[in-house]
Amino acid sequence: MAFPLLVDCDTGIDDALALAYLACRQDVDVVGLVSSGGNVPAATVHRNNLALTGMLGLDAPVALGADRPLVEPPIFADDTHGPHGLGHAQVPAPARDEDPRSGAQLWVDLARERPGELVGLVLGPHTNLALALEIEPELPRLLRRLHVMGGAIHHRGNTGPTSEWNIAVDPEAAQQVLASFSAAPRRPVLGALQATEAIVFRAPELDRLEHLARRSVHPVARILADAVRFYFEFHEADGFGWTAHVHDPLVTAHAVTGDFAGTRPLAVDVELAGTLTRGQTVGDELGRWGREPNVDLLTEVAAEEFVEHLLATFEAGLD
Repeated sequence: MAFPLLVDCDTGIDDALALAYLACRQDVDVVGLVSSGGNVPAATVHRNNLALTGMLGLDAPVALGADRPLVEPPIFADDTHGPHGLGHAQVPAPARDEDPRSGAQLWVDLARERPGELVGLVLGPHTNLALALEIEPELPRLLRRLHVMGGAIHHRGNTGPTSEWNIAVDPEAAQQVLASFSAAPRRPVLGALQATEAIVFRAPELDRLEHLARRSVHPVARILADAVRFYFEFHEADGFGWTAHVHDPLVTAHAVTGDFAGTRPLAVDVELAGTLTRGQTVGDELGRWGREPNVDLLTEVAAEEFVEHLLATFEAGLD
C-alpha cells in the first residue's frame, strides 16, 4: 500500500529529478507539494512545480510558499540551476491550477488529515515548515517521519565555506525545525552534503538521460536531460569537471525505500551568530552539549547502486 508523502522543494534541477522519481514509483502517494523559494524565487519554483506535476500525472495540491526567509533577504542560485530553475529545459505553461492555501497551511492540513501517516520530505529551505509549526506546534507528533536534504556535517559547504544551500538560505527556519522535531516520536532523517555528494553523474549517466529523451514520448524525459546538461556545465565551470552532484534524489529514494544508505544518530544544531560560519550545521560527536541525538544522519551511501537504480527507474517509468 502506498504511503502519503508531502514534498517541500525549491525546484531546481535535482528537485525535478526527485519529483520524476516519485512519479515513477507505485509505492508512494504524493498528496501535496509546497513551492519554496531557494534555487529560484518562489513564484518561479511554483510555476515549475505546477508544470512538472501536470506532466508527471501527480494529481496533488500544489501550494505557493513564502516568498522570503524568516529573517534575511532571499538569495538564489540561478548560476547553478539557470534563471528559471531547470537549466536549458523549456517547460510549458502549467495546465493545472494552484491550491489556494499557503504552503504552511498545506503542511498543517495534510498532517491533521492523516495523523501518524504523512511523511514529510524537505528538499529546499525550511521556511514553510517553520511557519507551519507556528500554526500547529504538534506537527512533529502528527507526522509519521520527516526526511530532509540539507546541511554539511564535518564537510565543506557549497554556499559558505561551511554552510549548505538549503540551510544557508534560511538558517533560522532550519534551527527552529530541528529544535521542534527533537520532540518527534521518530528522529528526522538528515541527508547532508557528505552523503549526497557521493551521488555523481558523469558522462555515461548524461548519455543515458539523452538516449531516454530521444526515444521517449514522455515530455519530462527531455526536460530532465536538458536540465542535467546545464548542471554539468555549471559543475565544470565551478572546477568539478564534466560531472554533476545529484543531491535530492538520494534523500527521496531513502525516504521511500529505506535503502542506499545507512543512518546514525547525532545531535545537530544550526549556527546563527557566527560571522564566518552562519548557517553551518554543527554535529556534536562527543556529546559536549549533553543533548540527546535529534537526527538520524545518512551514512555509508551505496552510490553506484543508487545511480543505477535512479536511471533504471526513469527508463522504466518515462519510456
